[in-house]
Amino acid sequence: MTLQAFSFPDAIDVDLPLVVSVDDTLVASNLNHEAALQFIARYPFRTYRLALWLVTGRGSLTTRLADRIDPGIETIPLRAEVLTVVRAAQASGRPVYLASAADRHYIEQLAQRIGGIAGIFDIEADTSSSGEGKEAQLVMAFGIKGYDYIGDRLVDFAAWRSARKKLVVIHSSYFAEKVRQAFPDALVVTCRRAGWREYSGALRTYQWAKNTLVFLPMIAGHRFDLATIASTLLAFVCFCLAASSAYVINDLLDLPEDRNHPMKSSRPFAAGRIPIRDGIVLAAVFMAGAGLVAGLLPWRFAGVLSIYIVCTLAYSLFLKRKTLVDVIILGGLYTLRVYGGLTAAESPQSQWLLMFSLFLFLSLAIVKRCAELSANQLSVTIKSTGRAYRVEDMNVLLPLGTAAGYGAVLVVALYLSSPEVTVLYAHPERLWLVCPMLLYWISRMLILANRGEMDDDPIMFSVRDRISWLTGAGVAGVVAISI
Repeated sequence: MTLQAFSFPDAIDVDLPLVVSVDDTLVASNLNHEAALQFIARYPFRTYRLALWLVTGRGSLTTRLADRIDPGIETIPLRAEVLTVVRAAQASGRPVYLASAADRHYIEQLAQRIGGIAGIFDIEADTSSSGEGKEAQLVMAFGIKGYDYIGDRLVDFAAWRSARKKLVVIHSSYFAEKVRQAFPDALVVTCRRAGWREYSGALRTYQWAKNTLVFLPMIAGHRFDLATIASTLLAFVCFCLAASSAYVINDLLDLPEDRNHPMKSSRPFAAGRIPIRDGIVLAAVFMAGAGLVAGLLPWRFAGVLSIYIVCTLAYSLFLKRKTLVDVIILGGLYTLRVYGGLTAAESPQSQWLLMFSLFLFLSLAIVKRCAELSANQLSVTIKSTGRAYRVEDMNVLLPLGTAAGYGAVLVVALYLSSPEVTVLYAHPERLWLVCPMLLYWISRMLILANRGEMDDDPIMFSVRDRISWLTGAGVAGVVAISI
């Protein structure tokens, strides 16, 4: 036996009030979770206060957050199917009430956004019997079987027990089975379960291509023994896990900015397709996984990975809003991947490779900012992305990006003039052909960014760009005939 799907005549057959739970039901998110994340994003060095407030009770935590944080009620996504039921009830003249344990100030803003809300039920958040407390309030107001109720969690079972109709938002098969057993007559408003594609998008698995930089030392040093390959693969896995965790954390902290962005608003957390609590679990599990795999590699690699993790967290919390510091950190994070490949395989340290990486990736980080600015030509500042740059800063950023990119080519030229190159190459003079190819590719990236014809991430743009692939093939060909 399965639960029956909700149909609109069910919303208009009588004049009983409709009571709607807010978190994860009407709102495709959790208002308290949103407020806590924004507190961390705004006051990263005061995060410990959340634990102190929670000790005094969930109600105290809710109130203190509401006094300090506006989570952006006007942009938080609403669940379309539930909103449709609300509109149908309002159209038929039925009063609609909201019930939530979130701060009343937030719910009043939400009620104003929706319009036509008859009232609000404040639910006590401190007690384990909040479900019974909600039921008692509703029965006192409307009587047993005197209201219809929409909810989405186990705590709503008490409110459904005294409701005339039980309207359900399903998030999992386990919850659906529990509802079916307790309330066979319940009606499903919507069944929203995030699939593997949603979670893959949240983890940005397509960004793992960046972590192939750990293979660069192995390739540049011509070390293809089994031990080196295995160690480098493990390093690749570590950086993939750590990077995905960092992307999830960054998206959770950037929810208001992402929702105001034309493209980022479709990200799984910003759009409410994945619950915030799932994101927190994902970030913790992937970060722990990175640490466990790193334990199989030399301790120096664990140190490099730790620096990478600390830098990514610092970037997500506040460094990304610091002019020029952000691009230096981004360039450094790419270089850390290269250095991680060196330490994982315990390869001899190459100053040339590290200098080249630092200059090249600093240039590409600047290209990323220029691409963002080109896409925001109509605004004075790009507040929607949380950056500190203005459009006119491109007059400085483009020359800086050019200087860094050409500096990377200069490092290559100096390396080709050094005695070290003869150790690895039989015909090092042929490698000079690499320099004009790199000059062309870097110059083209800067021009495309200035024109606004590039995605905001030059690395991923290169992965999809035919010219970049041809340039890479040309460089590989030159290296092959030089060995």
